[in-house]
Amino acid sequence: MKRDRWREIRATLEKEIMDGVLEPGMKLPTEPELVHIHQAGRHSVRRAIAELAKTGHLSIEQGRGTFVQSLPKLEYTIGQRTRLRRNMASQGVDVSGIMLGVDRLEATARVASQLKIDTGSEVIATRRLTLADDVPVSFGTIYHDAKRFSSYAERREALGSVSQVYASYRIEDYVRASTQMYARPASADEARQLRQHSDMPVIVISAVDAELDGTPLAFSEVIWSAARVRFSVDTSGDQGS
Repeated sequence: MKRDRWREIRATLEKEIMDGVLEPGMKLPTEPELVHIHQAGRHSVRRAIAELAKTGHLSIEQGRGTFVQSLPKLEYTIGQRTRLRRNMASQGVDVSGIMLGVDRLEATARVASQLKIDTGSEVIATRRLTLADDVPVSFGTIYHDAKRFSSYAERREALGSVSQVYASYRIEDYVRASTQMYARPASADEARQLRQHSDMPVIVISAVDAELDGTPLAFSEVIWSAARVRFSVDTSGDQGS
């Protein structure tokens, strides 16, 4: 048996996914069935599936099986006016979100410094999962000064977008004041949340949005799937208004 048989199996499965023979959401045959189909050993089949899971082509769900994963290739531009839905609308992507939880917390020194409030002041921490065509692409927490945005979470659920929430507070425009990002390996919980292989990296983005006079509105910390989103930086100062 060929030593690199797994590469051939991986290439065959990947081509079938790209050609639409194996459609998103479709369950792959069982391991014994794949061994028979490809006339290969179990190790080769397992290696091929693991490699495709790392790239996001397959999703291995414990107790359920292995499924073809939809792969939204998203372009996300970070600029002065960064808006999630507007950013992706032209790509024909259906963006949706799930509220994971809301907490009232005492601001840590880091959160307080970003929002320019006193350490220990009450903040609203809203945790959300973002999906593109029903595939998780990011999750994270956005912090707001509780004195100013006490009903932020409720308005976010009711109005559907951050821009509309701010408009309800009579804030008609806002800009991205700062953005920091770096890549690292995903933790087990992050991989589970994003439904991705544990070897697939994530991109961590911390950002501050502010009013036009520089007053901070929100501080966010978001984990993105590096295999599903490609970031670019717009320096023109006029992106996504």
